[in-house]
Amino acid sequence: MTEPVPVAPADGTGTIPEEVGWRRLPGRMLLVGPATALLRLAPALVVLVLFGAGSGNSTQVWIAGAAVVVAVAVGVVRWRTTRYRITDERVELHSGLLNRQRRSVPRDRIRTVDLTAPLLHRLVGLSVVKVGSGQSGSDAGLDLDAVTTDEAERLRRELLARPAPARGPAAVAGGTGADRARVEGNGADGDAAGGDGTVGPADPVDPAGEELDRIDWSSLRFAPLTVSSLAAIGALAGAGWNVLNETGLDPRSLPGADAVAGELSAAPVWATVLVAVGLLLLVMVAGSIVLFVERWWDYRLSREPDGTLRVRRGLLTKRSLSVSEQRLRGVTVSEPLLVRALGGGAQAGALTVGLAGEDTDSGGGALGPPVRRAHAHAVAATAARATGPVTDGPLRAHPARARARRLVRAVGPALVPAVALGVFAWFDAAVWPVVVGVALVVVAVPLALDRYRALGHRLDERYLVARHGSLLRTTTALRRDGVIGWRVRQSLFQRRAGVLTLEATTAAGGGAVQVLDLDPADAVALMAAVTPDAVTPFRA
Repeated sequence: MTEPVPVAPADGTGTIPEEVGWRRLPGRMLLVGPATALLRLAPALVVLVLFGAGSGNSTQVWIAGAAVVVAVAVGVVRWRTTRYRITDERVELHSGLLNRQRRSVPRDRIRTVDLTAPLLHRLVGLSVVKVGSGQSGSDAGLDLDAVTTDEAERLRRELLARPAPARGPAAVAGGTGADRARVEGNGADGDAAGGDGTVGPADPVDPAGEELDRIDWSSLRFAPLTVSSLAAIGALAGAGWNVLNETGLDPRSLPGADAVAGELSAAPVWATVLVAVGLLLLVMVAGSIVLFVERWWDYRLSREPDGTLRVRRGLLTKRSLSVSEQRLRGVTVSEPLLVRALGGGAQAGALTVGLAGEDTDSGGGALGPPVRRAHAHAVAATAARATGPVTDGPLRAHPARARARRLVRAVGPALVPAVALGVFAWFDAAVWPVVVGVALVVVAVPLALDRYRALGHRLDERYLVARHGSLLRTTTALRRDGVIGWRVRQSLFQRRAGVLTLEATTAAGGGAVQVLDLDPADAVALMAAVTPDAVTPFRA
């Protein structure tokens, strides 16, 4: 564990010196920092050394050696100039020699604490602590790279600790409205604190935390169906190809490459295409499974005694994301088209203050990996401390005018390339462009109908539930007390159709929950039911 910097005694006036509480990063980071930098430069260094030694030119070898020396020197300077401290009010981080940085985050703004341990860090017992505040600018957050694993866990508990609210009528009378709601159990904050509306030390606490979910390897079938995995495979393939080009290696020079090329050139075109597509799919499926295993290995979702939801996962790089339940404003369930249609799966996520703009498919704001749809809804309900379904269940359908809008918006863009292909077929006397154009229009119709079937909303005692989308169907359950305002948008085409888009603004997630193509009367009734005081003057 890191040790505090020695503190000088107070002076005669009783003033404590500024150095009180400052801590340095452990000396073991001198191994991690330079090694990480050299790994990033490894392809370039290998090329310099190989070509320099092969051509008899020692300049390139000297350049590679200088890069190693610079990486080590930068690591030493960074270690010597970095220090941090935690006070009752703030978390402060000072670093830099030539470009000095002073980062400071108020503790009452801390929303998330993310612990990450890449493989090199794990080998020497270190972790990276990422403190998120949900703000922008100087208070956006800070990273401690790196501290010991024990220190990282202690910091996680310390930074996310919240004082337990007082109990009893006196506390209710003197507290804020949110405090009274928690004590009386009339809001989601009360449920988050005690499940039955009670809070405080009298509730039983499991020191090991309550496990809510863990990895089910039957979810591997969803790995090839997620867009992020396929994109990652493409990125890795591109990086590998660049390395081959930099090193001058030609895949055609590999043993047996000429024989394979000869067989493919002698085969029919359709057979060559099928072989290429099959190999590509095989690589993509195998790679997506490997990435899925690395990302979600040893996944566990737990509710910690400190009042946080904690997601732990990772094989080579261990990750731990902790989110305060007091900042939880709702839950989401995302269903990408392939995951939904081919696997019947979905992925649960958290709608949390300070965790905005995260892609659930990449694991940023996700509560777990893609799983069976029913299980994803159950995870969302458990995270929200709900006794029944939250993101599941019947929704109120939107007017038929919304269906017409989706048909027009889907078929209209498809007609443009279809007409262009028809013109091309007219001049070229080919049939295939006509077939492709007609197929685009035919596919657009069921896609539009599916988008309309996805539309719906529901308002119950605690949540505003809204669903939309087809390529990525998203069901969002926003707590009613998490709504801080409304925004009404109506485009020219929506005015002609007599519908509008209602956005419930919130401090969590992307900042708003959309209810698309809603009847104006239903929008007014919805706003009046959630925030009657704010809407009554406009209704009058």
